[in-house]
Amino acid sequence: MREAHLVQKSDDCVVSDASEASPAIRQSLLSLAEPEYREFLSALIPTTAPDRVLGVRSPALRALARELRGSPEAEAFLTALPHRFHEEYMLHAYLLAYEREAAGAFSRLEALLPFVENWAVCDAISLPCFCRHRPALLKQIPHWLEAKDVYSLRFGIKQLMDHFLDKDFSPACLELVGAIQSKEYYVNMMIAWYFATALAKQWDATLPWLTQRRLAPWVHRKTIQKAVESRRISEGQKAFLRSLRNTGN
Repeated sequence: MREAHLVQKSDDCVVSDASEASPAIRQSLLSLAEPEYREFLSALIPTTAPDRVLGVRSPALRALARELRGSPEAEAFLTALPHRFHEEYMLHAYLLAYEREAAGAFSRLEALLPFVENWAVCDAISLPCFCRHRPALLKQIPHWLEAKDVYSLRFGIKQLMDHFLDKDFSPACLELVGAIQSKEYYVNMMIAWYFATALAKQWDATLPWLTQRRLAPWVHRKTIQKAVESRRISEGQKAFLRSLRNTGN
């Protein structure tokens, strides 16, 4: 089931499907595919065509990434983009978790993010090395926030949520996310997720964004919904947030 899948990039450079570099990896994914799970998974990622979903569960993909990490085969796979199947992108995301240095991680992300086409792959990208290199990460995040593609922007917001709402928090980060204006559902969902998480971790600094109605109406309501569903927010705080649901729009 090998396919020759060619994509024309904007710089007129034609790149080939990763299976050309790593046919054994594709065979491994095919052997792990579950037809019954494929239909369920396809419904969760509507921005990816169903014929590009195999139906491999995340635990199996993580296990395959552990098996492949550091191998020449993994290196060939990571440098051959775009991929054909959703699970190849998920495997790519899980392999990136083993990147040790920030410079290498940024380079890998620069290559991958333009090809990401659904929220699941975007949110699966998690690099522990960023915990050791937060200043470099914070310097890089505006580059993602200024990106024109949906998932680079979503990824940038998620990095602020994952790394800068605890000891390295600054209200300036709230301003970075709050300044984003988008009509994209998956961007606005991440903005709401960010502010709901910020309420749980930095209540006093974040609450004015709700009381002053500084967010777009849909994002305002979704932020409150997600915050009210959180176990990290007290019942008293939830009651107050419910009183702010009406945006007047």
